[in-house]
Amino acid sequence: MNALQSKKLGILGGTFDPIHYGHLLIAQSALEEFDLDQILFVPTGKSPHKSSAQVTDSRIRCEMVELAIKDNSRFALSYIEAESSQVNYTYRTLQKIHREKENFHLYFIMGEDSLDDFPEWKNPGEICRQASLLVAVRNETGSEIQSKIAQMNRFFSADMHMLHAPNFSVSSREIREWIKIGKSIRYMLPEQVETFIRRNSLYTK
Repeated sequence: MNALQSKKLGILGGTFDPIHYGHLLIAQSALEEFDLDQILFVPTGKSPHKSSAQVTDSRIRCEMVELAIKDNSRFALSYIEAESSQVNYTYRTLQKIHREKENFHLYFIMGEDSLDDFPEWKNPGEICRQASLLVAVRNETGSEIQSKIAQMNRFFSADMHMLHAPNFSVSSREIREWIKIGKSIRYMLPEQVETFIRRNSLYTK
């Protein structure tokens, strides 16, 4: 395998409504713990789990991601889901990225809360065929998560691992709620993202 073929690309999908420091900490932790070359942020378009009425327009969410990652040369933004008119399933997204980045090994980053639901995802076996999976854990509890990961590795012939990231307990939902009631969101997300939110009066209703 030559140097081109050995490049490693992390895939971090999500609604990012809005993106915050928790997302960025997970991405940076993945870069360092698994020696990845780049992290690709993939904001969702049409999600199988949420109606479009529940989510801010994808173009606005992409702008916030772009602002949040612009000072890190190893972070990049993908519009592959945001610009799609179809419902986006992870296995299809990974297939598309794999075709575009055929010389990269893909590492799909998921939250530990997705582990229990993973067998119910659309085509989980194909997800495991397309990428290694990194499970971002909030705490150092370990044993229960390791047991679930071992089960997934056996059942789906997966290459799944724990990803250790600093504990950041604030969620996008909480940030939206705090904005709505007029509480400060300072130190929860990059300043330029907060400025964008204020300038565009996002999440006030």
